[in-house]
Amino acid sequence: MERYAQIFNMALDAVFANKFRSMLTALGIIFGVAAVISMMAIGRGAQKEILDQMKLVGVNNIVIMPVNKGDKKKQESQSSDNSSSSSSSSSGKKAAEKFSPGLSLRDANAIREILPTVSRVSPEVGYDAPAVFGNKSIDSRLVGVTNDFFGIFNLEMEKGSAFSKLDQEKGQTVCILGAGVAARLFTDSDPIGQSVKVGGVWLTVVGVLKGMAVNSNATENLGINDYNAQVFTPLSTVFLRIKDRSLITKANISGGGFDGGDFFVMTDDGNSKAQYNQLDKIVVQVNESQALSATAEVIKRMLLRKHASVEDFDVKVPELLLKQEQRTKDIFNIVLGAIASISLLVGGIGIMNIMLASVMERIREIGVRLAIGARRKDIILQFLTEATLISLSGGLAGIILGVVLAKLI
Repeated sequence: MERYAQIFNMALDAVFANKFRSMLTALGIIFGVAAVISMMAIGRGAQKEILDQMKLVGVNNIVIMPVNKGDKKKQESQSSDNSSSSSSSSSGKKAAEKFSPGLSLRDANAIREILPTVSRVSPEVGYDAPAVFGNKSIDSRLVGVTNDFFGIFNLEMEKGSAFSKLDQEKGQTVCILGAGVAARLFTDSDPIGQSVKVGGVWLTVVGVLKGMAVNSNATENLGINDYNAQVFTPLSTVFLRIKDRSLITKANISGGGFDGGDFFVMTDDGNSKAQYNQLDKIVVQVNESQALSATAEVIKRMLLRKHASVEDFDVKVPELLLKQEQRTKDIFNIVLGAIASISLLVGGIGIMNIMLASVMERIREIGVRLAIGARRKDIILQFLTEATLISLSGGLAGIILGVVLAKLI
């Protein structure tokens, strides 16, 4: 042990005797380790973001969104060639003559009753409306849902309970608040049992959801809503007490006209907007991941038949999109890790070259040590100890730098 301790002390003295050279030698290790740590941290962060988005869109979900028929016709006309303009216009007239009721509750019920691979179906409809309690008023969105909605998106209750069977059947004036709405309206009181005015209707609070972190990119790309800023009420309550867009009334007719099955309502800016879809979204949860693609194809064909072959809807499978994105990011992370590892390898080669040059410079020192009884093993161990000390110090500094870079990024 004395021999090894003496070798260690001599190596330490040699490192401190050549501080500048040792520091330059360690730079390769420092930046190599820092690059590896920061790149791997970026990769883990990207992976966590994907997993969080999967939780937000739910497991094995298919999302059906309505598509404005006017916009679809416009896109089709822009993509057609001049040579086939006459044929496309004639086919467009035929498509315009067909009537589609739009995305409706009947579609959701048909999917639930017919498809054996489906476990849950969540129809949704929502309106932007302020939530008022006492002298407080905040911007929110009133969303009509069923209890399947909370199961599909893994939303848990912090207080209270979900809607009862009577609430959903009779369209009772009850609601469940998102965590953000509850925190802003009820700063110093319990919201359960209180009445909140949303969209001109007084709703009794029966539950409050737990808060969830929602990525802004996910809300745009995958149609995920910020559940914290929403007020949920039974779907039947929205149809009964707010608006049912499937019903054609005198107000609808006086507010606009008819064009291929669309009725128009006047918006706040004075323009007319098609509002023929009863629902804003249908989310379908499938039993098995393997059945996602097949079920989505069957749903598309079923809805085409029910909508008179008018494709005024869009069927998306968010989980497949996210998995594809995950595979792309995994490949990107492997490339980043390989590049960072190369820099670490270059740093190690730099230490090897410096130590080789150090051996050549210290031939006399080695000869003196051999003359006074040092063995070949002792000489090798001394230089390896010097290299190890430089590598360890550079590695520790690289770890600190890599963590700081990861935090900054």
